Amino acid sequence: MLHRLQKLVRHVAQTEVMPRFLNTPSSRKDDGSMLSEADLAAQAALAAALPLIIDSPMMGEEMAVQEQIRLWNAYSESGLWVVDPIDGTNNFINGLPHFAISVAYIRNGRTQLGVIYNPVSGECFYAERGSGAFLNGTRLPLRLTEKRLNESIAGVEIKYLRSGKLSSRMNTLAPFGTIRSMGSSTLDWCYLACGRYDVYVHGGQKLWDYAAGALIFEEAGGCLDTLEGDAFWSGEHIFKRSVIAALEPNLFEKWLKWIRQNQ
Repeated sequence: MLHRLQKLVRHVAQTEVMPRFLNTPSSRKDDGSMLSEADLAAQAALAAALPLIIDSPMMGEEMAVQEQIRLWNAYSESGLWVVDPIDGTNNFINGLPHFAISVAYIRNGRTQLGVIYNPVSGECFYAERGSGAFLNGTRLPLRLTEKRLNESIAGVEIKYLRSGKLSSRMNTLAPFGTIRSMGSSTLDWCYLACGRYDVYVHGGQKLWDYAAGALIFEEAGGCLDTLEGDAFWSGEHIFKRSVIAALEPNLFEKWLKWIRQNQ
């Protein structure tokens, strides 16, 4: 199934997304975020094809909120496909080659299969629960170094940090070496899983932002927690999650301690 899923995601990228790169109508959604014709075309193609791999309903980012809630409330042990047809739509519309298609299959409250594909770089990240994570056939992580926290590269989305105190201290007392915010949460997870990022924090991601990426990261051996301090996959809050993460356990302990002290 994972092989079929990768093949499908690559096909949708080649037929629905890349032909529209740098040349697609766009608009703003009610929440102010961007929407392109390519998002809708990719989502429709995935909705038609995913049930042929596993016969379960699909929730897509570009569905109406009411439909997303209905699908989530109706979610059962039969599972649910969760799709972000283009994560990084702003990048896509503006010609920045940093965006991805993300597809996850969730069952019993946890992601079982995940594929994230950047069609510009040709990098396909994927995992099946219990079987490890991979990038184009190479097991992740690609690198694992014992860095000090003040040497680390941090993925941080400052505007999503709900605590004004934490946001302020992240700017003024940053414990890391350098910061990255590149506009695609799904690829942030993959870069963590690779070892390209060392630590990560985000104040709140929707299910389609993290469903595939969190699995890939965990299967690469990463450590994660939440700003609230509850279990990451806890059912009550799974539709939207904050995250604190690092690939290397000792670095994770130091990063988590600093955040807890500065929240």
